[in-house]
Amino acid sequence: MEHIKEILSDNFIGKTVSIRGWVYRIRTSGKITFIVMRDASAIIQCTASSDNLTEDAMSELSSLTVESSLELSGKLRKDPRAITGYEISISSCKIYERNENFPIARDLGEEFLLDNRHLWLRSREFTAVLKIRSTVFKAFSDFFYSNDYYQVQAPMFVSTATEGGASLFNVDYFGEKVNLTQSSQFYLETMIFSLEKVFTIAPSFRAEKSRTRRHLTEYWHAEGEVAWYNNEDMMADEEKMIKFIIDAVLKNNEEDLKIINRDINKLKNIKIPFERIKYRDLIEKSKEFGMNLKYGDDLGADEEYGIMIHFDNPIFVTDYPESLKTFYHRPDPDNPGEILCHDLLAPEGYGEVLGGGERIFDLNELLDRIKKNNLNPEDYYWYVDLRRYGSIPHSGFGLGLDRLVMWICGSANIRETIPYPRTIRRVKP
Repeated sequence: MEHIKEILSDNFIGKTVSIRGWVYRIRTSGKITFIVMRDASAIIQCTASSDNLTEDAMSELSSLTVESSLELSGKLRKDPRAITGYEISISSCKIYERNENFPIARDLGEEFLLDNRHLWLRSREFTAVLKIRSTVFKAFSDFFYSNDYYQVQAPMFVSTATEGGASLFNVDYFGEKVNLTQSSQFYLETMIFSLEKVFTIAPSFRAEKSRTRRHLTEYWHAEGEVAWYNNEDMMADEEKMIKFIIDAVLKNNEEDLKIINRDINKLKNIKIPFERIKYRDLIEKSKEFGMNLKYGDDLGADEEYGIMIHFDNPIFVTDYPESLKTFYHRPDPDNPGEILCHDLLAPEGYGEVLGGGERIFDLNELLDRIKKNNLNPEDYYWYVDLRRYGSIPHSGFGLGLDRLVMWICGSANIRETIPYPRTIRRVKP
């Protein structure tokens, strides 16, 4: 039994091949039934003719519906009129499941498709996105393994907040209140004292009541922390990682990118190093785009779109005001009020996909920042301990893999990049 993609070759012309999968399309014309079959690898046109099959077999095949499952055998021939240039002339078949009418069709509403995501995932376009997503996840890990990072894991039930209490999901944990993690960062920081360079891929949970095209309440978070790195060191690894992932997608998923009508040249033209722009300078530059931003304004989805629609390559935005970043970011000793940090904004209006920077490594400075943010130092006792015992300069980052896939695929909404999106209005299927 072959995968369809394996037999789409002149090497198999005239040979009997066997495939199995699902009916993608079907139509009958006279005494011939045309069945486009799909499997995980590709699609191919197959023809059932009374010249090769019994009347009963023809009757069975011609009455199949979309997404019926079967296996079939027949000779392969070349046909430029066929959807992929090759065709199988069916000589035998075995039907596994003859469905009722498949409920997914063209021009159905977004809510219907979300309610029936378990079936919509079978679409050729969504299959292409899932293949690209798989490449992105693998390439992320491959890059860091090849650069001497260790993969580690952190708990999902946590007692401390990284990004603030307002966006926490509270969970009853045997009578004690805990939270679903917003980030694995703090736990990764504990491991740099033994492993020095670590990364993880794990879900994170944010109870933000955001309805933008790029927000999920549960998303896949790729994070790294590195001993002895400064802000520039971290950005240097990150830009190489992004380029590595894009190159992997171009190498392994060119056909998938075509299926979803992605402009491949936009990805091929991504170059490193990425431009570094200070937050202060970006605010000034935004005025060229007709935006009315002032120093100290946060850059949300709308603001980043308004800026990045004018860029064809990612940019690093650095040196944010202290007021816009959480307590663990290290203030710049040479520029009071600014933080040694960066956000990576994707072009074509996609905006932030990654945030990172230096972490505070001085004990007193960390305690001062915790108090300034009205947090209880006791809640962070173990995180503070890291600054008491062998503290070192270090940096890290967090990358939203779903947002990265969204940009690489050119998707209009982050919901199109993940099999089962969780938003403030959706927890099923």
